[in-house]
Amino acid sequence: MNILITSAGRRSYLVKYFKEALLDKGKVYASNSEYTIALQEADDYVVTPMIYDSNYIEFIIAYCLKNDIKAIISVFDIDLLVLSKSKAHIESYGIKLLLSGEEIVSTCNDKWLTYKFLRRNGISTPITFKNKNTLITALDNNLISYPIIMKPRWGMASLGIYIVDNLEELNFYYKKSLKDISESYLKIESGFTPTEMVLFQEVIIGQEYGVDIINDLKGQFVGVFPKSKVLMRSGETDLGETVSPLGFESLAKKISSLLKHEVILSVDCFEFKGEKYVIEMNCRISGHYPLSHLAGVNLPKQIIDWLEGKETNSNYFNFKENLFITKDLIPTILNK
Repeated sequence: MNILITSAGRRSYLVKYFKEALLDKGKVYASNSEYTIALQEADDYVVTPMIYDSNYIEFIIAYCLKNDIKAIISVFDIDLLVLSKSKAHIESYGIKLLLSGEEIVSTCNDKWLTYKFLRRNGISTPITFKNKNTLITALDNNLISYPIIMKPRWGMASLGIYIVDNLEELNFYYKKSLKDISESYLKIESGFTPTEMVLFQEVIIGQEYGVDIINDLKGQFVGVFPKSKVLMRSGETDLGETVSPLGFESLAKKISSLLKHEVILSVDCFEFKGEKYVIEMNCRISGHYPLSHLAGVNLPKQIIDWLEGKETNSNYFNFKENLFITKDLIPTILNK
């Protein structure tokens, strides 16, 4: 039961989680377009072509066949979209792609499509605009007010995000956000919408949560595991507290039944006056999953069971509440 984690990046903890789950059942392989710490932790690894390289998918398939890899899981948004477009092709080789289909991934990767999905289905979300002139008209008509948060439409890791309090700041940071996009990997997906690369959103003041919504491989709801975000670093939860799932079950079940995503959906939301406002969704294990894992959720073990044809095991989801969990930074030599 060998597994490949693609675009593994710095997520060495995820490699360790899968190695612990597999034990003697198989190996954990990792791939990335450049050498990273997660590759060092894997049983074996490969440096791949860039994600948008025309040979990327065939390279991944060939590597899986060579190493008898039965399943692929990815943890990088750009990779998700490329892989999901080839889901049927990959799985025709007997390799399970632990990822939702292209339509679901596209909806989650594109924050404007996420906004439209949430509004269409009656799920609370901040008022959002995809055009600066339309936003200014709405501000003039008191349909929205400062502060405004602007963010890349295809963004991740808090790149290019700014909060502005007036028109002068809006114009200045809009140009800055576009520059940030053009100088980063965000330019790839942002190229899909070249005239609408930045979104403008009302600011919700409240407690922020990272929520893991787990579905099985058939898209059926399994559970929800929320954490309050206490401290953030580069768009990821650096310190969080596990909280009761009860207040999140209704929202989670609704999103689960609408999307029918596979395995995991990472949801960021704010609570304001007792109401949950969904900000964004990601079809992958996110930076706040380790908090769920340390609190008693063992998604890797459940994934192995599912791949072996077993049913969902509730023992893998003994989520403990009221735990404060933080991440550590460990200096490591890469070329030893």
